[in-house]
Amino acid sequence: MKLRADIVTVYRELHSWVGVVAGLFLFIAFYAGAISMFEPALESWLTPRVSLPVAVSLDRTPELAQKVFEAFPESRKNYTIVVAPDADHPARMVWPLTASRHGHGAQSVMMAALDEQGGLVTAQRKPSEVAQLIDTLHQQMGLPLPHEIAMIVMGFIALGYALALVSGTLVFLPALARALFAVRLEGSVRRKWLDLHNLLGFCSLPFHIIMALTSVVFAFHDVIFTLQAEFLAHEQSDAHRGGHAGRAMAGMPHGSRPPEGAVPLSPAEIVSRLAHEAPGFKPDTLDYSTHPNGAMMLRVAGHDPAHLMRGPSSGFTTMDPYSGRLIWRDYLPGFQPGGFAALTSFFALHFGSYGGAPIRWAYLVLGFAGAFLFYTGNRLWIAVRRRKEKATGLETDTRGTWFLGRLTAGCCVGCMAGIAMLLDTALVRPGWVSDHHAMTVYQVVFWLFVFGAFIPQIKERALLAVCGVFYLLLTVLVFLHGGRDMTTSWAVALVSLALGVALCRHALRRQRSRAA
Repeated sequence: MKLRADIVTVYRELHSWVGVVAGLFLFIAFYAGAISMFEPALESWLTPRVSLPVAVSLDRTPELAQKVFEAFPESRKNYTIVVAPDADHPARMVWPLTASRHGHGAQSVMMAALDEQGGLVTAQRKPSEVAQLIDTLHQQMGLPLPHEIAMIVMGFIALGYALALVSGTLVFLPALARALFAVRLEGSVRRKWLDLHNLLGFCSLPFHIIMALTSVVFAFHDVIFTLQAEFLAHEQSDAHRGGHAGRAMAGMPHGSRPPEGAVPLSPAEIVSRLAHEAPGFKPDTLDYSTHPNGAMMLRVAGHDPAHLMRGPSSGFTTMDPYSGRLIWRDYLPGFQPGGFAALTSFFALHFGSYGGAPIRWAYLVLGFAGAFLFYTGNRLWIAVRRRKEKATGLETDTRGTWFLGRLTAGCCVGCMAGIAMLLDTALVRPGWVSDHHAMTVYQVVFWLFVFGAFIPQIKERALLAVCGVFYLLLTVLVFLHGGRDMTTSWAVALVSLALGVALCRHALRRQRSRAA
């Protein structure tokens, strides 16, 4: 493919400047996003197990619910029936201790069971906030702003990201055949960073296109829903004032008024009706809520391996709790109309909520590779600038080159170190981190690394080495304190060991190259 030299120059400049502006934000988004692929597993792993009697059968759930309502009348407002309790969710019935909207992270809940004599047994479960915080860092690209504002900023960065992908691909296409796998680790620093950057970028291009497009949809879909409500005069437009969860539930009915003398169907009957109405959809939870006017709403969350799902691991529907009739199917896998199905595909492609564990592990690797892509992009820009500056006779970096070099090291290594220390602290002091200190731990470590990077006596290799030690420490702490789920423990240990060794090795290599 032949492009005019002046066009290639324009695209190269566009790619460089857009990449430099967005690169550090995207590094945080990709690195934290890779880890958040396993957010539910991490949350369960970091949350202390609750000891309760064996969950009652689904047929005995009404007996359990009645005893809970008598002891805790406020639970009627909002409670959940777990269809298939397991080690991480041992209770048949749970209800939140504070008002919260669906989809807004971990919240403390009360869990209920019956002992052998039929007596009510309750326990409080306080989930770890660490996994949710990592996902928040991913969504907001580390920006310490209110969520709604950060998402809008993220949307414009994602648009710039898409522009950088297009311009970078056009610049690289003329040299595709001869330069794709030509990774020259010896020689000039600029050549090394260029080869690594080109290889990572081109080989993972489809993944990055998906992330760029879906990120734009995520950033602006709240605005789209609001505009849709205005233009279509949607009868449920008040749902759009409820933030992300409210918009996700836009259009859903507010509940069914109970007929005179009617009694809600039992959970076992609801599951049976659902199996008939939506075969293939496996319910996970039945979420009941009662409005002040007496209307009851039943929201069912579940999964269907044969279809894409709206959430990271679930699809949704609402049912009439008195008749078992499906009321709202727009987020029900396999029953969505065309427009909602198209939107769901964007969510599923971003979440990786298809294909099971292999896809999630693939997204983890691609996420780490994506973060390294943005790091190499900034490093390449710095190397090119230094080369041009030295050609003019300058012996030291200009202020701009020095600043970007230090900022790149501080932000990238600081993000990695902050997440590592967050996990370290969560294993040693889980209660302390869950008491709303998780963000403090991350921010302190992150800003220490950023400010440390601007101290002339502290070299980048020192930051890399300290960060590597944090991950090696995490590997040790996993086996000392993280034995609640051996599968997750081994996964975290292997990933942290690989990251720790890679960071320490890179720090030592940089030291040897400087010495040489």
